[in-house]
Amino acid sequence: MTAIGVDHVIVDDGAVAGQVRDILPGGVDLALELVGTPTLPDTLRATRVHGTVCFTGMLSNEWTVKDFYPIDYIPRGVRLTSYGGDASDLPAGVLQDFLSAVASGEAVVPIDEVFAFEDIARAHAKMEAGTARGKLVVVL
Repeated sequence: MTAIGVDHVIVDDGAVAGQVRDILPGGVDLALELVGTPTLPDTLRATRVHGTVCFTGMLSNEWTVKDFYPIDYIPRGVRLTSYGGDASDLPAGVLQDFLSAVASGEAVVPIDEVFAFEDIARAHAKMEAGTARGKLVVVL
């Protein structure tokens, strides 16, 4: 990760907020929650007062927060928003700029492994095991 420009690598051990605050005692300005409701409280705790968390991922297969009470759940002064759009929300120019940056090497997308379509079950198993160290690509 550091080879592609990441300043701090944090391994999710269930207590990311503590690790984040060791690096940035005030917390982060912005956080993108990609896993889902089980990790959302930790992400919120990693965010500074007047910071924002955007909840957009649902990788955990847990869709709701049981007994959600916002005043207790969301830390004081932290903003929580969400995004649930699709590809049509992304302007073509923005996508093309990113693709061009990847093609030129300006933006790096680490590839862990490329699988043939008939090996898609193995790719999915690797994803579920959490052992990939980059993107998993399946080609036809």
